[in-house]
Amino acid sequence: MNLSIVNLASIAVFLSVFLFPSFNSTYWLKWRASLIPSTKFGADLIVKNGVIFTSDPSFPFANSMAIRDGRILRIGNYSSLQDLSGYGTKELNLEGKVVVPGFIDSHVHLISAGLQMARVQLEGVNRKDEVVRRVKEAVLNVKRGSWILGGGWNNDLWGGELPMASWIDEVTPDNPVWLTRMDGHMGLANSVALKLAGVTNLTKDPNGGKIMQTADGEPTGLLIDAAMELILSWIPEASVDERREAMLRASSFALTRGVTTVVDVGRYFPGSSVEHSWQDFSDVYQWADSSGKMKIRVCLFFPMETWSRLHGVIHRAGRALSNWIYLGGVKAFADGSLGSNSALFHEPYFDDPHNYGLQVLEFESLFNMTIASDMSGLQVAIHAIGDKANDLILDMYESVALKNGKRDRRFRVMIEHAQHLAPGTADRFGQQGIVASVQPDHLLDDADAAIRKLGVDRAQKGSYLFRSLLSSNALLALGSDWPVTSTYPLHAIRTAMNRIPPGWDTAWIPSERLSLNDALIAHTISAARACFLENEIGSLSTGKLADFVILSSDSWDEFATGGSTSVNATYVGGIQAYP
Repeated sequence: MNLSIVNLASIAVFLSVFLFPSFNSTYWLKWRASLIPSTKFGADLIVKNGVIFTSDPSFPFANSMAIRDGRILRIGNYSSLQDLSGYGTKELNLEGKVVVPGFIDSHVHLISAGLQMARVQLEGVNRKDEVVRRVKEAVLNVKRGSWILGGGWNNDLWGGELPMASWIDEVTPDNPVWLTRMDGHMGLANSVALKLAGVTNLTKDPNGGKIMQTADGEPTGLLIDAAMELILSWIPEASVDERREAMLRASSFALTRGVTTVVDVGRYFPGSSVEHSWQDFSDVYQWADSSGKMKIRVCLFFPMETWSRLHGVIHRAGRALSNWIYLGGVKAFADGSLGSNSALFHEPYFDDPHNYGLQVLEFESLFNMTIASDMSGLQVAIHAIGDKANDLILDMYESVALKNGKRDRRFRVMIEHAQHLAPGTADRFGQQGIVASVQPDHLLDDADAAIRKLGVDRAQKGSYLFRSLLSSNALLALGSDWPVTSTYPLHAIRTAMNRIPPGWDTAWIPSERLSLNDALIAHTISAARACFLENEIGSLSTGKLADFVILSSDSWDEFATGGSTSVNATYVGGIQAYP
């Protein structure tokens, strides 16, 4: 320590004690401390007296941790952190509360979720007349000719009957309407929108899509997968300001649920433009990062058709553009969804015996793009719902690995993934080192539908095989597919543990339930590994970014057995972000 600084401090002691006895000692201590350089290893924040779940199997719990410059400096017992406490170190007493790593939602459409929050919301609606009422209410707030947009409807909630344009035509005589189903693979247009887009009884189904028709051959208003482009191309693009507001709105909401990182697969789905993801990257994410407005971390995936563009960006700038934005990889679609009867199966639908589902993208094209993407070092993610789609993609991944050689790929099968598997397929995930990115809360909506659409035996043997996948040594990553279901990790964890759909008294396929520990890890450290970010996030250990969530539970036992645990506070980089 510089001798002159010590001498100066000594003089200050003499003056304050003997010459200025009325000098406030608190001010003197702060002034004296400001003259002495802070220790190189001092902490900005010490979090103490809690039950901290680290997600590290070798050291699962701690009661305190020290944080400096947004990262964990040390974690352990409070007494072992005392040497890191100095002037300026703040302390947060958890008073016994449970702390977990910041949750990672492994599959969201973040900007779509934010946009949907400001549109007609039909999630959870279980009556036809309520759908009509909400659309009618929306018409009152827009100009004649303006589009009415919304979504989240689930026909299974009102008995399975598919909606038709005639439901809403009377209340929307002057406005085109487009309402997407909860899974994003089907949408309802009213007659004004169909007329505007030129969709008639003569319009042919596009490849990878279907226009639903009445018995007389007239379009009902429902369009599936690639057919949605017939309407989407007529809908005005959301403005830059609307998309920025949507991202910030969704990020703020995610923080209330303890989500500190999301894997965002963008506004890309069958029938949409591949440019949307790139526009959002430059207009929204890079803008928010450069202006200091990012609230949560994002790992971005882009349409596989644009793999060479992403390869160029990563080659120039690397995968980590900042502590907020990571470039994940590329994504494509193999099939549709169960709810839209477009998921691809080996056997036909029980309730639609001539329908096996849709293969959204021609296989040779998908294979060639996957080969090129993988050869360029990009992580590949493919949406696969039905058992045949999953088998096709696993076969393809095996061929790609043989052709391009061994490396740490962590191939992902994404969205409601590994949702329905043929016998023996779960074992292949572990054998091939495949990541199963699954969404537990989807099973709440799908349990009854799966039995109706697949029959009891197929539904029971192959649906949402979480435990089987984990037992096969597959890397299991949990997510929500928001806005298909709301991002809510605590709820998803309970669903994975209990598997009890609404109206049921018992678990659906109880042998596939997860333990609390397994579900927590799948929403934290395994989710980080699934996108190559385990060195930065996902666990609370030395050197990691200090993203953590304080829960309402006063003990681990209460958290493990109680279903009412909620988020008290969310910290990102050691800074309180919610509330």
